[in-house]
Amino acid sequence: MAKFELKLPKMGESVAEATITSWLKDVGDTIEEDEAVLEIATDKVDSEVPSEVEGVLVEKLFNVDDVVQVGQTIAIIETEGGNVVEVKATAAEPETVAEPVAPKVVADVAQTVVAAKASVEPVVSTEDRFYSPLVKNIAKQEGISQAELDTISGSGKDNRVTKNDIKAYLESRSSAPSPVHKTEPISATKSEDTMKLDAERRQNSIETSKKDIAPAQEKPKSEKPTEKPVTISGGDEVIEMTRMGKLISKYMVDSVQTSAHVQSFIEADVTNIWNWRKKVKDGFMKREGENLTFTPIFMEAITKALKDFPMMNISVQGDKIIKKKAINVGMAAALPDGNLIVPVIKNADQLNLYGMVKRVNDLANRARLGKLSPDDIQGGTYTVTNVGTFGSIMGTPIINQPQVGILALGAIRKTPAVIEGPEGDYIGIRFKMYLSHSYDHRVVNGALGGQFVKAVKDYLEDWDSDREI
Repeated sequence: MAKFELKLPKMGESVAEATITSWLKDVGDTIEEDEAVLEIATDKVDSEVPSEVEGVLVEKLFNVDDVVQVGQTIAIIETEGGNVVEVKATAAEPETVAEPVAPKVVADVAQTVVAAKASVEPVVSTEDRFYSPLVKNIAKQEGISQAELDTISGSGKDNRVTKNDIKAYLESRSSAPSPVHKTEPISATKSEDTMKLDAERRQNSIETSKKDIAPAQEKPKSEKPTEKPVTISGGDEVIEMTRMGKLISKYMVDSVQTSAHVQSFIEADVTNIWNWRKKVKDGFMKREGENLTFTPIFMEAITKALKDFPMMNISVQGDKIIKKKAINVGMAAALPDGNLIVPVIKNADQLNLYGMVKRVNDLANRARLGKLSPDDIQGGTYTVTNVGTFGSIMGTPIINQPQVGILALGAIRKTPAVIEGPEGDYIGIRFKMYLSHSYDHRVVNGALGGQFVKAVKDYLEDWDSDREI
């Protein structure tokens, strides 16, 4: 008999950990190769971890709701034949560094620091702030309290504090100059009365300084608004929000509090696109077995506009602007349970229309089936949402942080319009839609926001009716 270590697989470049949501197998159960053993969650995506071998589950190393790092062993499976593999479930001991011999005064200070660190309460994650086990361990070793850790700005996804953030904070804290109190040397010739008088003056000076400084050190308490209680009557039904619903709710509130949202609206005539799609969609379905929707057409136009206006393809970090090289366009997709998820079309500017159709259909289908991987929703630089799917003619979407823009596509409608012809103007039936552009007014002004959505409109209206796909 041999023992196989089932490890948490790599799930994308930016995914370092996952939370166990449920075990699908119990100890003693037989497991087939490629059969799911447990379910995990990373941000919005729920995934299954399959077994790479056939055997019997003999040990679970983590419980439900535990956070596991990528590459960690999460279970032991006993297989037929082979050599027994020794499994070490315990974490490696941290390296110890020999301390230099210090004078008694320095040693006393060091002991005081160690005692202070030991007295710090352990750091825990909250609904507002999540801390990885690595960050918690560093905080414990360095004596950082929960309140102190909560003040550190995070550079990770959803403002999560990373190892680099906490190390940078420790460096800045250690390099901060300590206040030095200058004391006047006492002359041997001074009388006892003079020394007492000097001591009283210094004490009075210190107390006066404390009174002056105290008001400036007081920080206003940022209290969350108190939710008004909801009256529940006998016939009301109380429904618990899903895990994804809670995450989305938090992301939306955080986005509004982070970005200065402003909108620009424009109407586009998509008659040429309507007629072109009607002409080619049946042949495309027969040839490729794929449905030709409007979404990839819109995605292509938006991608071209992002290339024309690269300052819409940015993120904000503190007082710095990060200009993204890759154009990764997210498309909001509705799930059967009513929630939304945003799969990302990576390097959208490198795809032709045929490739865009394939990529859009693949992501949309896997989103509906719950088959998206964590990497499928990472790395977006701009987002598109189709509110017209549900009949809305326009919307004011909330920015998907840390991006600075999101475009809502309204429903396509038949409308009477004034058409300019060689013989004059006349009234005709046209297919039109509204484009609603929400952008972060901290870094995107009205001119850029308006020019970008105007470029999308122009690409849509200039569609080639004889184009082949």
